[in-house]
Amino acid sequence: MTSDARTERLPRLLPRRLPSFTGFFGNLLVLVVVAWLLTNLAKTPGDFFQILLFGLSLGAIYALVALGYTLVYGILELINFAHGDVFMFGGTISAVFILEVFSLGSHEHWYVLWPVVAGCVVISMLICGILNVLIEMVAYRPLRNAPRLAPLITAVGMSFILQDVVLGWRGPNYITVPTTLPRSNIFAVGGVTYRWDELIVLLVTVPLLLGLVYLVQKTKQGKAMRATAQDREAAAMMGINVNRTISFTFLVAGALAGAGGLIYVLWQTQVRFDSGFRLGLISFTAAVLGGIGNLPGAVLGAVLIGLIQAFNEGLSWSAPGSDWTQSIVFSILILILVFRPEGLLGEKTPEGQ
Repeated sequence: MTSDARTERLPRLLPRRLPSFTGFFGNLLVLVVVAWLLTNLAKTPGDFFQILLFGLSLGAIYALVALGYTLVYGILELINFAHGDVFMFGGTISAVFILEVFSLGSHEHWYVLWPVVAGCVVISMLICGILNVLIEMVAYRPLRNAPRLAPLITAVGMSFILQDVVLGWRGPNYITVPTTLPRSNIFAVGGVTYRWDELIVLLVTVPLLLGLVYLVQKTKQGKAMRATAQDREAAAMMGINVNRTISFTFLVAGALAGAGGLIYVLWQTQVRFDSGFRLGLISFTAAVLGGIGNLPGAVLGAVLIGLIQAFNEGLSWSAPGSDWTQSIVFSILILILVFRPEGLLGEKTPEGQ
């Protein structure tokens, strides 16, 4: 066999050897994490399940934002880094309506409170949906045929523009809203308590997530979205209005971010101009972890990231602590991009093989 022939075989041999190493490394890492979790479960079972329930609610909020990333990427193969700031804008709008329009307090009766909250959900989703459509029309559509770096830089620029708009409007301090969601316990079993505010987060987010799956899988507009994601030119030849479909995708993604912003500000009771930047990066990591472009993968990744953050910040035995949360989350992002770029539920593409 000549040296040229051996050289031609190298690119085909290397991918076959790498999975054995990456698989071993991944399995070892999973075993270490599982052992750590089981140790904490054995030492403090009450705290473990308490933190588990909190992590599920946190992951649900991340899922609303992660789905926006994965929807836009599925259609345009664009990482919309301004999406987290659309989420922040929704939270700010919601806080303004709660404080200055409806003047809600902490002790309002439920029959006054909940219709107002429902109205804020609709308002926030509508405003953020329209804002996201305008961003697509002004910043992304003119660059649709440009090199991929151009819209990526534009997305980062739009992120800072939205932050500066809210900074100039409301200032650098946190906007604090009254405690609106009830904080009383639903149950307390064996030292494990579950509060109403954590359940309400799930009761609002889960129907939105299920509604999105129904929209994409069962409706005519959802079929147009899936066709556009597969092949824009072929979809246009079949009579699908590609521009309208892309705008609709941004509308849905923005509406989800708006709903997430309201739920976040009601749950955490505060929001600031830069709140969406960090949360957006964490949600992007969740989308990549699950398989960006894959709706169930985005939800799975968001729940896992929510649990990872909750366990890291809440478990008492050998947990790095909240100062290390961002480092852990972004280390996961790097590991996924290096060892499994298609994510947990994503499919390998010809470019990645």
